[in-house]
Amino acid sequence: MDLTGIHHLTAITADAPANNRFYTDTLGLRRVKKTVNQDDTSAYHLFFADGKGSAGTDLTFFDWPVSRERRGTHSISRTGLRVNESSLDFWAGRLRDKGLTVGDIGTTDIRATLDFEDPEGQRFRLTGDVEGPADPWERSPVAAEHQIRGLGPITISVADLAPTEAVLTTVMNMRRVRDYASPDGQGQVHVFEMGEGGPAAELHVAVQPDLPVARQGAGAVHHVAFRTPDIKTIHEWANRLDEFRIPSSGEVERYYFRSLYFREPGGNLFEIATDGPGFAVDEPMETMGEGLSLPPFLEPRRAQIEAGLKPLD
Repeated sequence: MDLTGIHHLTAITADAPANNRFYTDTLGLRRVKKTVNQDDTSAYHLFFADGKGSAGTDLTFFDWPVSRERRGTHSISRTGLRVNESSLDFWAGRLRDKGLTVGDIGTTDIRATLDFEDPEGQRFRLTGDVEGPADPWERSPVAAEHQIRGLGPITISVADLAPTEAVLTTVMNMRRVRDYASPDGQGQVHVFEMGEGGPAAELHVAVQPDLPVARQGAGAVHHVAFRTPDIKTIHEWANRLDEFRIPSSGEVERYYFRSLYFREPGGNLFEIATDGPGFAVDEPMETMGEGLSLPPFLEPRRAQIEAGLKPLD
């Protein structure tokens, strides 16, 4: 039983229209699904990804009217986005031209990187990568060779490594492969890999006991999801969590994938999600993400749900 990589990452925005513009216009991602939070249908759930909406490329947002995040430990603190290493100069210029908070191109861990923040303070790290396939979006304002290839690595912050490491290695079958000093000067970062490894399959754990406890808000990450191939394997993961007596949500049918949620000892919300059936299950690949999609159990409430949502475009 091996997780195969990062599946998606879900964050929080307090301004869905501006969020939609930034991730499609500035970052050049494709909006592959416009839907609602299935547990709070007053809130959009927006999915941005590569041209095909591939598992491992999804950056998603809940739209909640909340104040800004208070940064600290017990949090998913930085999201990796993979790009061609030769594109980092392009991105540095593009992001600075947009007036964003942008760092310098350098080396983090073993790869070339560029840190930046979105307009709400969401923290990202562009990571140089040329491994694996890429599915650019033909209508992106960013040229295909510079487009974001997918997610990873993802960095979480905890106060104590030992209990988190025990879950990652003993329960989730990840491997601890190396350590490095945190670029912000706050502690050591420990690299855990899953599946075949590589930047799309790494979780970086920063041990930062001196930081205050984070409070989620706009600009924060809600949870990170890891990939499992299919329904059979998510059944196995549900059973494995039960065997280790780790409380979980049990399997949840999200329609586009099936999910399983639990918290690791450092307080961060983890999800295991199936690769399929994917975002084209209910609308054509050519037009997915353009209209409001609802899973079948919410379809009877479409008129009520639509009436409560603000326009995006």
